Parts: sequence; structure tokens; C-alpha cells
Amino acid sequence: MTGDPIVQIHNLSKHFGDIAAVSDVSLDVQPREVVVIIGPSGSGKSTLLRCVNRLEVPNSGAITIDGMELTSDEKQINRIRAEVGMVFQQFNLFPHMTVLENITLGPIVVKGLDEEAANSLARGLLNRVGIPEKAYAYPEQLSGGQQQRVAIARAMAMQPKVMLFDEPTSALDPEMIKEVLDVMLDLAKEGMTMLVVSHEMGFTRAAADRVVFMDEGQIVEITTPEELFTAPKHERLKRFLSQILP
Repeated sequence: MTGDPIVQIHNLSKHFGDIAAVSDVSLDVQPREVVVIIGPSGSGKSTLLRCVNRLEVPNSGAITIDGMELTSDEKQINRIRAEVGMVFQQFNLFPHMTVLENITLGPIVVKGLDEEAANSLARGLLNRVGIPEKAYAYPEQLSGGQQQRVAIARAMAMQPKVMLFDEPTSALDPEMIKEVLDVMLDLAKEGMTMLVVSHEMGFTRAAADRVVFMDEGQIVEITTPEELFTAPKHERLKRFLSQILP
């Protein structure tokens, strides 16, 4: 892939007290690229992702998204967040709102869409994630997998240039994981730029352009899915894979 990266992370560090959650990490992501971040619990994967969306404030380093550097300026943060969708482990849907209302809230309030246009956008997205019949349901009436698909549709409703996924299937029952991963696979095939923290090796094999292995707050190895499964180089990565692969 050539051209300017859409996401540039340069010498990023984030500390919580004496703990270095992320330590001097640099990573570029190209437009339309799918980068999956793997690693043991506590390796800094989610903290790195949260720094990209300024949910965590880094101690040092720089992040640039689509040519805009992420600073402490609130207006700049909001401009960048409008370009970056994020899907969390927990679905974070508003329980008192219908599915349709959850999805249309951002486009109406942040992007100024009128209700008719926002509803049309939301219905199209519900079709894409495979649950058009759930428009007037409330979150408590949905399965976990359906709620996460609504969360993906809600993030997509802002028409982001980059999507961040922080272990989006970790809170789901096993039978619901595939329906969420299928939606993510479709997004990848459509060319959405994605930065994904996940332990789902099937998704990694099918969708990732590159795989980043983190341990103790640092990037240990960056590889392709094929090399990850056939010829990992670093001993720490080999040990990690031996624990999670059947």
C-alpha cells in the first residue's frame, strides 16, 4: 500500500502511575487497511486504541488522523471523533431509546441531518448489519450479538473514515460471535479502514492486512496473517500463539 497513512501513531506512551501501559509505540495505518492488534491481557492493546480516539490522553507522542494532529483542543478532538467510529466490548446503547433512535442520535445532533434523512440512513445500516426488523425494538429486547450489530450501525451512521474495534466479541456468547464478525468482514471487504483489537484468529486470518503483536506496552512484531500462522519470528509471539491456537 502506498500514499499517506490515514492513521499515524508516533512514539506514543501512556502511563497509569508507575505502570507503562503503552511505551514508545509507532504505527501507520493506510486507507482501506485492516490492522488487527493481538497480545496477552494487559499488553496495552485497548489503551493504544483509546488513545487514538482521545478517550485516554497520552503522556507523550503524536497521533495524526487524516492529516489532523490530535491535540488537547476540544474542537479538534470533536472534529477527529466525527471521522473515527468506535465499537467497544460493551454495547453502550441508550436503554430508553429504540434501535432507530440510538442510530440516528449522532447524525442528527452532531452532523445536523434532518430526521427523515437520518432515519433513511439508519434503516440502510440496519439492512447492512442484518437486523432491519429491529428498528423499533429497545436494547433489552435484543440478544448480545444484535446489540453489538446495532452498535456497529450506530458508529457507521457517522460515516467515519476509520473504525476502531476494541474486542467487540469478548462479551458475547459463542454462538453470537459469528454474526458480529460477519458484519466486520463485510466492512473490511467494502474497504473500511479498521484498527481491531481482537483474539478472534479466524477473523484475523480472513480480514487482516497486517497483524500487530503487543506485549508489555510495546509492539513486538508486525506481520501478515500468513506469516503469523506459519512463521512467527519472535519467541514471545510463538509462546502466545501456542496458548491460544488449538
